[in-house]
Order: sequence, then structure tokens, then C-alpha cells
Amino acid sequence: MTFLIIFLIATGIRFLGLRVDWAKSLPPKPETSLTLAIAAAHWALSLALFSSVLFSLGYAGRRGYFAPMTIITTMCLSMLFYIGIFLALQNWKYVTPEQSAGIPLGGKGLILSNSLNRNETAVILLNGTAEPLGPRVTAIPDQPLIFQESVSANFDLPPVPFGDNTPWFLKSLDIDIRLNEEMFQKKFDENFIFYLVNVFSLVFLLCSLGYAIKLSAWPLANLFIGVLAFRGILALQTFLNTPEMLEIINSFLKGMIPVMFALPLIFLGIGTLLHLYSCLIFITKRRRDDDF
Repeated sequence: MTFLIIFLIATGIRFLGLRVDWAKSLPPKPETSLTLAIAAAHWALSLALFSSVLFSLGYAGRRGYFAPMTIITTMCLSMLFYIGIFLALQNWKYVTPEQSAGIPLGGKGLILSNSLNRNETAVILLNGTAEPLGPRVTAIPDQPLIFQESVSANFDLPPVPFGDNTPWFLKSLDIDIRLNEEMFQKKFDENFIFYLVNVFSLVFLLCSLGYAIKLSAWPLANLFIGVLAFRGILALQTFLNTPEMLEIINSFLKGMIPVMFALPLIFLGIGTLLHLYSCLIFITKRRRDDDF
């Protein structure tokens, strides 16, 4: 239930953000609401996966549930919901509803610029976004103004200016979540079994951090520690999937195993060590209690 709630809320928020980005693009590109909804759902899937595992482990830790059963249940349910929704989205991509055109934003004399700096080139649309390819004046720093009657259809314009005060850590989280889902989509297109292996290794590693969520007696502090740990895994996955890192890993492997199995093996290895560490901590505490 936690997975579905987070998934639906994140999909709605992401869909609104994609609608705004689509409305800002000039010239307006025909788009479908279903396409934007599918893109938003793909982005929300990764966020729902990380968040649901985090909240499930945190809740089970506060309630004192049996740890092995909690981990197994969380892994099975998370993979079931994630893979099931992912496969449903694959089928919805082939639906082609009627496309809709962009809504004109701004009036005549709209100024477009990628930045508010004084040294940034600006484009003034004389007829506004209603005719984005029509007459315009281009202002280049330290040069005379340039007037153009029209431009070609493939001419890219800066987006319609909107205020954006989003902190960088939220922007970086958005980028890593999008890259994470694109990575899973690529694995799915290559081989379904390989896709399952990658999903399992990620969920296995996330569930191994159950002990990190119980480090202190304060639930809020444990939640922040869990968020930082999960954010680190997301960043690590993005980092290890870069072409440069894949080349470095491949040079170390020297053809012993395919590089495509490197990331799952790394996650499975780290997850196994963390699970063993949790077991040793549990056994140590149990013996200490028995001594008393």
C-alpha cells in the first residue's frame, strides 16, 4: 500500500512538472497527455521503490518485527509492485491518442533568455509565443540588435521564462532518479532476465540497510540516516553506470565476467556483507542479554 500511495502522488507531481516543461518549449511540440503520464510514472517508479523500502524497514524496526521475515516480505512486495507496474507501462507506450498543441504563453514582445545575467543573449518575440518562428529581435551583448522576419521550423528557442528556485540537492535527486529509471529501461530492452537481476540486486542492497535505520533510539534521526544511506546508493548506482566507470570496471575484470554483471555483483556483495553484519550484531546482543 505504501508503494502505491507514493507512486500515485509522485506520478501526479511529476506529470505537472512535465506539463510545465512542455508548455515552456518553443516552438510548441505536439505531445500527448498519455505520453507525459507514462514518462511521469516511470520516474515515480524508482522514487516509490526507494521510499517504500525505507518506510517499510523503518516501521518494522519501530514495531520490533522479526527482521528476516520483514526483509523477505519487503523484497517480494517491492519487486512485485515495481515489475508489475513497469510491465504495464511498457504496454501503454503503444497507445497513440490524439495529440494536443501547446498553449501560447505570454504576449507580444516576450523576452526569452536562458539566464538573467547581463551578458546573456536574449530573443524578443515581436508577436509573442503565438508566432514563435515569426519576427524577432536578437540582442547579443556588445553587438547591434539583429532583426529577423522569420526562422526555420527546426530553430530552437530558449524556454519561456518561469521562476525556478529549486535547491540543487533536489535537482540532483531528480536527475539521478531519471537516470536510474532510464538504466532499468535499457536493461529491459536488452534482456528481461538481466533486468530482473538488476532489480533484485538493488532491492537486496536496499533491504540490507535495515540495521542502519535502527542506529539510534530516535525514530526521526533513524529516518534521516536511512534517507542519506538510500540517497548514497542511488548516487552510487548512477556513478557506476557511467561509460567511464564501466570501462574502468571492464579493464579490472579482464574478460573474466561480462561487464553487464558487474553492478549486480557489486550490489549483491555489499548487501551480503551488510546482512551478515546485521546477523552478527543480533547474535552479539542476544548473547549479552543471555549473560545477564
